[in-house]
Amino acid sequence: MRRDAQRNRESLESSARQVFAEQGLHAPLDEIARRAGLGNATLYRHFPDRAALVEAVFHDTFTHTLEIGVHARAAADPWRGLVSYLERLFAELTEDRGANELLTTEFTGAHALRELHTQNRETLALLLDRAQRQGAARSDATVEDLLFALAALGRAVPALAKAQPQAWRRQLRLLLDGLGASDAPPLPGPELSEQALDEALHALGPRPHRPRKP
Repeated sequence: MRRDAQRNRESLESSARQVFAEQGLHAPLDEIARRAGLGNATLYRHFPDRAALVEAVFHDTFTHTLEIGVHARAAADPWRGLVSYLERLFAELTEDRGANELLTTEFTGAHALRELHTQNRETLALLLDRAQRQGAARSDATVEDLLFALAALGRAVPALAKAQPQAWRRQLRLLLDGLGASDAPPLPGPELSEQALDEALHALGPRPHRPRKP
């Protein structure tokens, strides 16, 4: 790649990260090009669609999150491993709306994101199963229950952190205390199916960014 082309690509990635963090994954692409001081045609030469841009911008986020999952799986105490894993993930969801949407909702077209969601599910399922066998987590909770609860809380984390920094830790602890209540009454209703979870996450977002009216 020519030096000027490389500079353009880096500028686009930098402005995209900023815009996605502020406005979410459905922020206007022309706003990204404008902030980079480039035209839309240049953006599309480097990134043919939104998914390609998202994968490039969040490559390091994907890698780091995968590493966190590997570390959590190796924990000697599965319950502590689960708690530590979720605390580290939530700490990264507080200020970056784009990263938040990537980790808590469905976004189609990004192959690396599918891998991330798959490993996240496998990590949670493995740690939950181990914690249940250990007697540290309630036996009737499923990984679908956990994934939906985490997605719903995760979407609220940026607003909560903006209103009161670190307040999300209190809410996450309440969720985990409920998960760990192994002697609590049985959960009501049918188990959440994988298909129902996927449909719920799709309905949850991400939602298009709508600029505020002046």
